[in-house]
Amino acid sequence: MKYRYRVLSLLFLLSIITYIDRVCISVAGPRMQKELDIAPERWGWVVGAFTLSYALFEIPSGALADRIGARRVLTRIVLWWSAFTSLTGAVSNFWVLLLTRFAFGAGEAGAYPGSTSSISRWFPSVERARATGIVWMASRLGGALSPLLVIPIQQAYGWRMSFYVFGVMGAIWCALWYWWYRDHPAEKPGVTQAELDEVGGGSRKAHHGLPWGRALQQWNYWKILLMYHTYCWGSYFYLSWLHTYLQKGRGFSESEMGIWSTLPFICGACGNLLGGTVSDILVRKFGLKLGRRLVGSTGLALSGCFMLLTSQTESNALAVVFLALGYGSMDCMLPVAWAVCLDVGGKYAGAVSGSMNMAGQLGSFLTSITFGYVVKATNSYNAPLLHMGILLLVSAFLFSRIDPTKPLIRDEGDRQSLPKAA
Repeated sequence: MKYRYRVLSLLFLLSIITYIDRVCISVAGPRMQKELDIAPERWGWVVGAFTLSYALFEIPSGALADRIGARRVLTRIVLWWSAFTSLTGAVSNFWVLLLTRFAFGAGEAGAYPGSTSSISRWFPSVERARATGIVWMASRLGGALSPLLVIPIQQAYGWRMSFYVFGVMGAIWCALWYWWYRDHPAEKPGVTQAELDEVGGGSRKAHHGLPWGRALQQWNYWKILLMYHTYCWGSYFYLSWLHTYLQKGRGFSESEMGIWSTLPFICGACGNLLGGTVSDILVRKFGLKLGRRLVGSTGLALSGCFMLLTSQTESNALAVVFLALGYGSMDCMLPVAWAVCLDVGGKYAGAVSGSMNMAGQLGSFLTSITFGYVVKATNSYNAPLLHMGILLLVSAFLFSRIDPTKPLIRDEGDRQSLPKAA
């Protein structure tokens, strides 16, 4: 097996752990709200605290991974968030929970920018969307596994034990990552010259900070940020409110949740793999612009339509099917969006993807807070889905206008040649 695929295996495992830790609170949410006496509008602040700190620390984490490498950065941040995953199980009231989730989000902020920075050094451009898709597919598998793991633990030992258990998993991954991984292919013993040539040399180069003044002057950069911001208004629902929505809004029992709540994440996993693979195929055949735009904008448009359909149907079964198809559709876009950051960011991929994710998580924060207040005002769990669906359609339009062939910072001799249409 080529060494870059072994790197991808470790990033795949990390992504599963990341989302098990992240979705755990969504699954445990109904029990936690009851025991800690947290109303829906206040619960929105709990899940929003994570996204706020996640957004604030995205750019610093991504830029740090570009500068000193993903080996040290990922080791540190995974240890940090694993500690606060376990500490979530020890909280005693709303305010302690709020602070704990804020600290947890600060750690998780670097997970995907760090992974993206690693992929930018280990994978050639024509394999990046698929590699990114596999990493994000793993995140959805983590989301699907979370209720299957969390609910039995909760039923046997209470919701607190689930956080203690999952905190340990990250620490084990850190030890393996730091021992085996190297930031550049040329530094890893056993990597052949043939693979170095495929990757593009893999030699160690000095990495400097992204020239923000030049990046901020480009409309292409702002379209990436706005696209991801509006997308996250819809996507974060699945990680924060889905399980509460199904139980309190649709009347599913806790025993039914293990089956129905996993379906969107299974579809999401398939969507990530499909979207990344199809995009790379289209890039080889039709060029970078069409290969990225077509998959991204189509996936977002379909997800917006499915979200609107969910808000209007009275059938619980159809609601879950629409939600699952919507998540699968929007996840076809996800690896493509992160591949676009690699396309336009080059050696600054960590900082660019971090800023994109920061803009997205600000949307996640706003939708988390808004959801609870809309439910309180309308006494309906379907009402918030309307504005989410509309914003997903806006995101689809913005993606169709992004040009991945235009690097934000053009450094001669530093970028690989872009794929041309056949």
